[in-house]
Amino acid sequence: MKIKYSIVDVFSQGKYTGNPLAVFKNTGNLPDKEMQQIAKEINYSETTFILSDVKNTGGYDVRIFTPNEEIPFAGHPTLGTAFIIQNELVEEPVEQLILNYKAGQIPVSFNNQDEVIWMKQNEPTFGPLLDKKIVSDVLNIGHEYIEDDFPIQEVSTGLPSIIVPLKSLEAVKKVNINKEKYYTLIEHLEAKGILVFSPETYHSENNINVRDFADYYGIPEDAATGSSNGCLAAYLVKYKYFNKSEINIRVEQGYEIGRKSLLFLKANERNEKMNVYVGGRVIKIAQGEWFL
Repeated sequence: MKIKYSIVDVFSQGKYTGNPLAVFKNTGNLPDKEMQQIAKEINYSETTFILSDVKNTGGYDVRIFTPNEEIPFAGHPTLGTAFIIQNELVEEPVEQLILNYKAGQIPVSFNNQDEVIWMKQNEPTFGPLLDKKIVSDVLNIGHEYIEDDFPIQEVSTGLPSIIVPLKSLEAVKKVNINKEKYYTLIEHLEAKGILVFSPETYHSENNINVRDFADYYGIPEDAATGSSNGCLAAYLVKYKYFNKSEINIRVEQGYEIGRKSLLFLKANERNEKMNVYVGGRVIKIAQGEWFL
């Protein structure tokens, strides 16, 4: 038996940039153990499995696995999987698709003019604030590199992340996770990933530089993290980081690991409800058959 799969680069700025993703089609009969083994074998930050080539309950049922475990939601797998569904299953232009995850339904919209694909993430929840000294020890940087005017906080739009505001690009570059202290930090937290960000960037047209670390999931550093950047977007709006309650910004990520990525973030707060959107471009790299 064999199943078909495709490889795409998500949040890409061109071929071999962005975050790679393997997408497997028509996998409803695969046992959980085999999905996990395939994800481990591929060893990308995530691998997705579309359970059926046809829609179910208004959308397509999808499961996401890191090399270590299944997760309820992730950003770059959402855009990459929606791209494959549109181009290989629907095979015609559509304005929107729905992906059914364990975290709920995620709508994905297509803008054919600029080739950006957008996902609307779940309404954010804001968790505990974290101690600057403890977090700086995890990051292996001095606490003076962490912003004083904004908190370190756990935020979730489906997959929680620890958001850490740093003062400079120099500070972002210095981060080197102390794994022992990292595992101690996350032991009693829902969030297992850490996103650090700075208003200084490599390129002036971008607004934020980001690095994301999630060793717990088998991802020492991620090239582009849609879920965590959704959490960041919510955080930026909540604390009016840009002195306003609405953002439309460009985020660069992956530069330190040689996978330059570009994410687009939109978020606003209206009628006591926060809306979070994360977008990016997707490029197909390869396709093949997997032998079972």
